[in-house]
Amino acid sequence: MPIQLIVGLGNPGKEYAATRHNAGAWWLQAVCYQYNVTLQTQSKFQASIGESIIDGLRVKFAIPSTYMNLSGQPVAKIAKYFAIPSSDILVAHDELDFAPGIIRFKTGGGHGGHNGLRDIMPQLNGQTFQRLRIGIGHPGNRDQVADYVLAQPSKNDKQLIDTAIQDSLTMVPAIVVGDWQKVMNCLHQTTKE
Repeated sequence: MPIQLIVGLGNPGKEYAATRHNAGAWWLQAVCYQYNVTLQTQSKFQASIGESIIDGLRVKFAIPSTYMNLSGQPVAKIAKYFAIPSSDILVAHDELDFAPGIIRFKTGGGHGGHNGLRDIMPQLNGQTFQRLRIGIGHPGNRDQVADYVLAQPSKNDKQLIDTAIQDSLTMVPAIVVGDWQKVMNCLHQTTKE
């Protein structure tokens, strides 16, 4: 199935722009830059939205303008308005379970404690959507996670994340057409553990 909507998760505002929790938004912004997509704020969707044609397919890009724990409303509103099924949505988000420099694709599954995914799942009636998991590393202690994701990564970690994001841009056409085997192979080769 082709992807019609790609969402990059993050928190709004300058104070959060450089924090680990915004890795999904970083990835989406890099994709938009690569394809000359301008994101425009649309209050009715509570998101910044853009559009492009990639490999002959129309795809929409969005970054919610809500806080992370309310990400589901914008995603559901956009999906409903444009009649996009959940299976045709890709959500890019930060992932504690992977080290910086690793990006992995996943279909469905639980929210793993991620507040953005936790809110999106019920808004899409629990239906399966695709995920792009961008490694940010783990602080080592569960009690430190909230502060960790809302802090900026070290210079070295940011460089690893940025390089992985840039390397992953080559697989955007494969994402759009839904060639998941190619996406997984590409990510495994370009973002090493």
